[in-house]
Order: sequence, then C-alpha cells, then structure tokens
Amino acid sequence: MRQSEVFVEGEHRPWETVGEGVQRRILGYDTELMMVCVKFRRGSIGSVHKHSHRQVTYVESGSFEVQIGSEKKVLTGGDCYFIPPNVPHGVIALEDSSLVDVFTPAREDFLVTK
Repeated sequence: MRQSEVFVEGEHRPWETVGEGVQRRILGYDTELMMVCVKFRRGSIGSVHKHSHRQVTYVESGSFEVQIGSEKKVLTGGDCYFIPPNVPHGVIALEDSSLVDVFTPAREDFLVTK
C-alpha cells in the first residue's frame, strides 16, 4: 500500500459515490492509519456492516441514528463514536450530514480502484 501526500488539500481530492446519497473522500493515509470524509443526504443509509479495523468517527455536521452492535443512539455535530474490530455498525442520516472516519489499520479495500 502506498501513502498519501504529506499535505492533503481536500478540495483537490475527489468524492466518490459509495451508495444512494452517500459520497466519500479519502484524505491522509498510510498502512497503519486512514482518514475519510463521508457526506450523506437526508435519509441515506450506511448499511450495517463490520470489518477488522478499529474505527473512530466524528460527526462533523448534521445528525445520525448510529447503531453499534445492538445499541442505537442519535448523535449530532460535535459528537463521536468508537467501533471495536468486528462489531456490526451502521448509520441513518436524519438530515444532510457529514462524518469524518478514522481507521486503523488503513482500509486497503477503499484504495483498490485508486
């Protein structure tokens, strides 16, 4: 896996559509760490899934119903959540919203087509 530039100017990074009303932009990364911005239109869903990576997510704006394991909670801009490896999780955007995801190790699967 390669690594990103040292200085990453978000406006020069492309958005990719990854679901109905969901777009992501990969920012800084190397093999051990990755940061990704994700935009959601109101009502869009980040389907429940799991992966071997640790993930911490910052709710940049808007609001989400967040499910981690069997627990659900509404989080809004400025809130954060942590997901241990292999725990099912997903979100529903309650309004136009955005997240900042950080993964360790990096999500190599996000770079397959890069």
